[in-house]
Amino acid sequence: MKNPNSDCTEILVGKAASMDGSTIVARNEDGYGPINPIKFVAHIAKDQQDAFYVSKTTGVKVPLPEHAYRYTATPQADQSDGVYEEAGINEFNVGMSSTETTATNARVLGYDPLVHDGVDEEAMLTLVLPYIKTAKEGVIRLGKLLEKYGTGECNSIAFNDKNEIWLLETAGGHHWGAMRLPDDTYAIVPNQTVVQEIDVNDTDNFLVATDLVEFVEKYHLNPQPGHFNFREIFGTQSEADAYYNTPRTWYGQKMFNPEIEQDPTSQDMPLLRKPAKKIAIEDVQAFLSSHYNGTKYDPFGTFASGTKKEQLQFRSIAMDRNQASSILQIRNDVDDDHAAIQWLAMGFFAYSPYVPFYTNITDTPENYKNTTNEVSLDNIYWLEKTLSVMIEPHYHEYSDMIHAYLDGCQSYARQRVAQTDVVIDEFTESPSHYLTDSNRRTAQEITKRTHQLFNDLVKKGLLLSKTTWEKGQNL
Repeated sequence: MKNPNSDCTEILVGKAASMDGSTIVARNEDGYGPINPIKFVAHIAKDQQDAFYVSKTTGVKVPLPEHAYRYTATPQADQSDGVYEEAGINEFNVGMSSTETTATNARVLGYDPLVHDGVDEEAMLTLVLPYIKTAKEGVIRLGKLLEKYGTGECNSIAFNDKNEIWLLETAGGHHWGAMRLPDDTYAIVPNQTVVQEIDVNDTDNFLVATDLVEFVEKYHLNPQPGHFNFREIFGTQSEADAYYNTPRTWYGQKMFNPEIEQDPTSQDMPLLRKPAKKIAIEDVQAFLSSHYNGTKYDPFGTFASGTKKEQLQFRSIAMDRNQASSILQIRNDVDDDHAAIQWLAMGFFAYSPYVPFYTNITDTPENYKNTTNEVSLDNIYWLEKTLSVMIEPHYHEYSDMIHAYLDGCQSYARQRVAQTDVVIDEFTESPSHYLTDSNRRTAQEITKRTHQLFNDLVKKGLLLSKTTWEKGQNL
């Protein structure tokens, strides 16, 4: 059994903290290794009698409701060891991102060990997103599944609708806690248990496992009586956290609150921050595709002041293990039938554009859903992965071309959203069919630009060979 999408980076942005009033749940889906082909699909709504979900990874068998709502997802192409649908939005404009791998401390695991026949990352989105109408309902449904079947992993899972964002974190095999993100804040989740103070009596903003308080009291797990700090009770504060996890929070908070001085390895950085200025989709993209840009920790060595050791000191956000990145945006300034957009990037995110896909659709573009296990430039996943192989050895020689490509794609993406919003407001019949076609045309143009970049990189790369020899150069 494997967990191919274990190392991820997530950012949540409340509607009063975003530039246009959207709720935003965004996460990089990273793997243990650099290869795990991903596709983008749309599931139609369906009735299902006496249906069960049976996990290929754990064997758990879970009965399903009689009706499943339409939803998008980003599953792995090879499903021999599970589906791993990861990120999507359903027909009620509820987004779900699952999962961000975290850690529960050994003391807690001694009393509630992980189980090996329960609901793990592989199954979570498939078991929850098609059956919920709000973000809070997502927390409740997943929480009940965790308590009944248990889990063999430590994870956080995020949900959003047009009003709220909820973050659920597991704790041990059967316990969990969840909080509603305050509207005027953002939060960064870097493979750590991050939820802090919980008021179990305030069910508008916090939800927990039915016996969580009793469990903590029974086994004397709370180091701060009078408080219920989920991170302190259940989380970890290891050296691995300090160098692998917390620097990502540091960099994100440096981006959105540059006035705050913090140490990259600090274990005391708060989860919630109010940004110095409103956060746009482009800001979220910049964070998720970042690699400590502008600091001595940049692995691309942009700044000469960073030694080789410093450049490799912290785990980068954009890295070779990037697979797919989804920004789940639920907008509040347009009608519900086109309010939800899943911005999707594949490959190595420092080089890959985010493409806006409306989710009220019947299908996804062919080259986003036809991902193969073998390398093929006919699908976006492998096209972007191939570009990263070409770019990384000559990053500085190619950087101007890459940034021009990314900026052009982003401007085009904004134009497509604006154009589609105008047309759909006048489109009274079958909006899902129009949006499906609009997505196809958007993908077609971005694909065309990506193939042009591929062409330009190959031609320039041929001029960078160490064996280049000019006639008469030594005469």
